[in-house]
Amino acid sequence: MSPDAKTGTILDRVVEARRVAFQRRQKTVPLPVLKMAVAKNDPPREFGAALVRDGLNVIAELKKASPSRGVLRADLDPAALALQLEQAGAAALSVLTEEEFFQGTLENLRSARKAVHVPVLRKDFILDEWQVWESRAAGADSLLLIAAVLSDATLRQLLALARELKMEPLVEVHTRNELSRGLDAGARIVGVNNRDLRTFDVRLETSLELIEAIPDECIAVSESGVSSNEDLRRLRAAGFDAFLVGEHLMQSPDPAAALKDLLATRH
Repeated sequence: MSPDAKTGTILDRVVEARRVAFQRRQKTVPLPVLKMAVAKNDPPREFGAALVRDGLNVIAELKKASPSRGVLRADLDPAALALQLEQAGAAALSVLTEEEFFQGTLENLRSARKAVHVPVLRKDFILDEWQVWESRAAGADSLLLIAAVLSDATLRQLLALARELKMEPLVEVHTRNELSRGLDAGARIVGVNNRDLRTFDVRLETSLELIEAIPDECIAVSESGVSSNEDLRRLRAAGFDAFLVGEHLMQSPDPAAALKDLLATRH
């Protein structure tokens, strides 16, 4: 299916809203302004290196809301929460910045990154080179590229630019075809999303079905649907290097305690 096909799914609506939003912002923040901001920024932190440490490497996600669950954390304080999650053992952080459907902001990413020393991923629907520059200008150390919403040519183009800016992207896939496309484009960090973005159904088995096709030289990340230490260990044993966990943490009264429990050593 063409990435531009309008099937009326949640994904289509999010992508269209995102396209309108960034095109509007482009008019007020031209590319030369972003490039000047990038030139003044500190270098990005090593996202890939954070995901291949010994042990269970969790990318803890700061997410206020989702289209499927509504508001997850009304009192989201990005700086305080980021610090708590880092202290609880997060290898890296992911911050939702899409405004309309996920109630995120770039300011949340800026605040979170200033509060911690671990790498911070921008989680959004990146469709254009301008957004890659915007991500680095805001301080992101990496960014998400979703194969399902990008053509092969655009995926390659955005990968190349992100690398020029020293941000190794997380290339997200959900099917074997998307995985093949991501690998053909040169992805080095591959995220298998257990959530189907068209229906928002979650199956942890998606990761287990695709891991054998991810080359050993790639960093493999399992995303969504992880809710226990047993889930992490099962996925680790299957070959995954890292795990992106969002809703399980955000719905907990104490996200840091929930993360510690996920990471706890079982005897």
